[in-house]
Amino acid sequence: MKQLFDEVSYACSKLVTQKYSTSFSLATKMLSPKIRTDIYNIYGFVRFADEIVDSFHDFDKEYLLQKFEESYYEAAKGGISLNPILNSFAHTVSKYDISDDLVQAFLKSMKADLHKTVYQTQEEYNEYIYGSADVVGLMCLKVFVNGNKEKYEELKDAAMRLGSAFQKVNFLRDLKDDFEVLNRSYFPNVNLKELDAVSKEAIIKEIEADFEYAFQNGILKLPTEAKFGVFMAYRYYKKLLKKLKNTPSSKIINARIRISNPMKINLLARSYVKYKLNLI
Repeated sequence: MKQLFDEVSYACSKLVTQKYSTSFSLATKMLSPKIRTDIYNIYGFVRFADEIVDSFHDFDKEYLLQKFEESYYEAAKGGISLNPILNSFAHTVSKYDISDDLVQAFLKSMKADLHKTVYQTQEEYNEYIYGSADVVGLMCLKVFVNGNKEKYEELKDAAMRLGSAFQKVNFLRDLKDDFEVLNRSYFPNVNLKELDAVSKEAIIKEIEADFEYAFQNGILKLPTEAKFGVFMAYRYYKKLLKKLKNTPSSKIINARIRISNPMKINLLARSYVKYKLNLI
């Protein structure tokens, strides 16, 4: 029975979210049960693609990503995949009419990670972020607005800016691994061997501007089913950015800044109070 297999597939996507990202998993739990599963399905797909290019160093990553893409399109065309992650993602794509250009832009950025190590121009940097983060925000927005095209267009720019902010925070947080392990340098015109305070401050101001735009023009206007979960993710990344801001630039390259689990719970409690008091 296909329904039973679909339920197993959704459970796999949820498990991937829980195992790979406690913060995203926590934020997703704050979404309405009506949309939670589809957000898990999106995360499972993007997580597996990202894992191929970032972690499977002992395997032919180019081949794995190619097969992953081919299998997805087989699932999208045929309505089923024996890969539960692709099966669940294809279901969500079909259910919410997620356009293929978003999927293609994402895969293009993942393919870039196979070979490209330095982003020298702002254009290259923006294109990569669009594919690796902005379009993921747009996929989620498709779910949040549940087919309301007018609402989607209204919130589209804010969703992209929030995706950009999350990705740029990740870049700062993961500088050590990206630079030393993966030999990648995403920020254009920045010497990561000697990250100076001026460069760091410019990056942080750019992220803060993204966050401000996304909050005022997006989060505050989200449907009730999505607002608290997205606000929770926003608060988590804002807290992480604050820690990065307070960390000397010379130390960021030598450590991976984290938010402790007790702090995550504290953020959840305080965010919930603000939400219930209609402060967002």
